[in-house]
Amino acid sequence: MKAIYNRELDSYFHSGLAYIFGAFLLVFVGLAALVYNINGAVANFEYVLAAICLGFVIIIPLLTMRSITEERRQRTDQLLYSLPLNMYEIVCGKYLALLTVFAMPMVIVACYPLIFSRYGDVYLLSAYGSMFAFILLGAAWLAVGLFISSVTDKLAVSAGVTAVVILANYYASSLGDTIGGFFAKVVSAISLFEHFYVFVNGIFDISAVIYFVSVIALFLFLTVMMMEKRRYS
Repeated sequence: MKAIYNRELDSYFHSGLAYIFGAFLLVFVGLAALVYNINGAVANFEYVLAAICLGFVIIIPLLTMRSITEERRQRTDQLLYSLPLNMYEIVCGKYLALLTVFAMPMVIVACYPLIFSRYGDVYLLSAYGSMFAFILLGAAWLAVGLFISSVTDKLAVSAGVTAVVILANYYASSLGDTIGGFFAKVVSAISLFEHFYVFVNGIFDISAVIYFVSVIALFLFLTVMMMEKRRYS
């Protein structure tokens, strides 16, 4: 698994994708912090994280679209199947590389609340609780994007479907509120963004953490199953 992890991580940096992703994420965070924390004089950094959630529509497909799709397009997936590794190790190696690239700019973002706290009363517990949930939210979408990448051999399709799925999940709660009733409850229960907003409201929700981890595990399992199917097809 370590060999797959190192190979994937090297490819993200050599292709420049890791830098592009990091730049997009930091630009989104910087602009939101400028609007809310500096110009708006709001002490809640968690509002910044909530404001940039829609940015996942761009940054997640950007990062995941080539994870497995590129392997299939270039026919290098056959080399993966010939390695003395089981499919779980291959998928986990790829996923951990994605997670590393996602987490690296978040190290810089983690400095923002500390910097702002020198100039005002920042709620650090709420800020870092929300940041933890934001990372889990991103990790869940990375798992979803990795699965979608395993389904197709076209980069545009992989990126487009991932973006549509994220966008639909983002606006699902608004649609649920409009329709109301049982549908609204179901949508609220399955929406990744709704579970994240609980943390933004200052509540550390263990059930939401379990839900994020469950989504990650489910889509990694589905990715393994999809690759196993193609391995023997």
